[in-house]
Amino acid sequence: QVHLVESGGGLVQVGGSLRLSCVASGHTFSRSVMGWFRQAPGKEREFVAAIRWSIGTTYYADSVKGRFTISRDNAKNTVYLQMNSLKHEDTAVYYCAADLNSRNPTWGYDYDYWGQGTQVTVSS
Repeated sequence: QVHLVESGGGLVQVGGSLRLSCVASGHTFSRSVMGWFRQAPGKEREFVAAIRWSIGTTYYADSVKGRFTISRDNAKNTVYLQMNSLKHEDTAVYYCAADLNSRNPTWGYDYDYWGQGTQVTVSS
């Protein structure tokens, strides 16, 4: 059974940084796409970033390009989201997700498994 466990969220000031982690277990993820999505109160879930586990190709939403970096550690079965220059509008619950069949990295409905989410709050 696949489990995704996020951590690293918290309260940070505008301009600050956080690093989210997602530990994946229960499957061999070498053929998977791992993604980060977020959902702010009253808004739809939106794509943030994704990475193809095997070759490391990355994808980003325009709103986070140049500020966020997704990466993975094969030995630890962990995906990271380094978030720099955080803005108020980055405040949301961030979810890690796994698409075991490597479909469209930006399309949330293609993902098979989701973590429980971690809250990120950016304040001034």
